[in-house]
Amino acid sequence: MDPINILAEKFKEFPGIGERQAKRFVYFLLHKNPSFVKILGEAIISIKSQIAECESCHIFFQIKPHQDKLCETCANPQTDQSSLLIVEKDADMETIKRTKTYKGLYFVLGGLVPIVTKDTPTFVRTNELQAVVKDRIKNKVLKEIILGLSINPHGEHTDLYLRELLHPLIENTNVRIVSLGKGLSTGTELEYSDSETIKNALKNRG
Repeated sequence: MDPINILAEKFKEFPGIGERQAKRFVYFLLHKNPSFVKILGEAIISIKSQIAECESCHIFFQIKPHQDKLCETCANPQTDQSSLLIVEKDADMETIKRTKTYKGLYFVLGGLVPIVTKDTPTFVRTNELQAVVKDRIKNKVLKEIILGLSINPHGEHTDLYLRELLHPLIENTNVRIVSLGKGLSTGTELEYSDSETIKNALKNRG
């Protein structure tokens, strides 16, 4: 296989990238000057050594000197420990953080639970979520779990799935499970919602 097709095959592994788009990326790089390609390559190589995954919420964050394996939100003693907001992906968490409305902890699920299969994908962190909830209930700090998922069929299915999954853990406790929704239109992807909409959805959660 020639170098163009080899690189195109790698680009096709990116989410939402097909054959035609992959080839466009390759030809774009071929038309760029060598310094651009060099800088891009170095950035790709260095990202693994400079970015880590938070052991608690699983967001990716830039590592700082003498920092432990927790992101700034999870390591900050000022973060509200009584609230846990579950989102699908890093971009959703960043969207909510930009509103400066929510002051609690996060958990990045890693994906949504498919409707058509009974098997939960390995990339959806249900086991890790259960462990976090158990630990916070044990320490008697958790009061509220917020399901901050997109308002579409997969998001709503995942919402119901998580409620069933977590119900045995919060039974006989004062912990409640609520969802974002009021203020979000049906079909809305959380990542692309504006700040005012997110603020209303947080304020009117239930």
